[in-house]
Amino acid sequence: MNKLTRNMLVAASLLLTAGVSTMANAQSQPPASSVVAPAQQQSRAQQLMGDIAPKLAELTDDVLFGDIWERPGLAKRDRSLITVAALIALNRPDQLRSHIALARRNGVTEQEIVEAITQLAFYSGWPNAIAAVGVAREVFKR
Repeated sequence: MNKLTRNMLVAASLLLTAGVSTMANAQSQPPASSVVAPAQQQSRAQQLMGDIAPKLAELTDDVLFGDIWERPGLAKRDRSLITVAALIALNRPDQLRSHIALARRNGVTEQEIVEAITQLAFYSGWPNAIAAVGVAREVFKR
């Protein structure tokens, strides 16, 4: 993917996700049914919020990770890079942590993540980039 296309995808993602927070760990488990299963069988979203916000957990599993992340229009690698960029720009370190790990599993290299952070320092703010470096350092050490 060339730099212009990648930058356009990041910009589009920022516009589309402004103000939206994701439950990043939810993709690590399969979508849960509406029937509550024992804790070891619940999705990450169900574990994190199912007791308080069951509908939000269901939407996270079924719509965000069951539909949006599975759409064929973008590779998961590209979706991960876009999501990491959006979370850096929005300064969402809790979600960024798990999405950096997911991005690495989806084929985004540490060097590419660092380049995204550096690029975004100039577009989303220096403090956001500095916070992202700390999160990336933590994730890269795992």
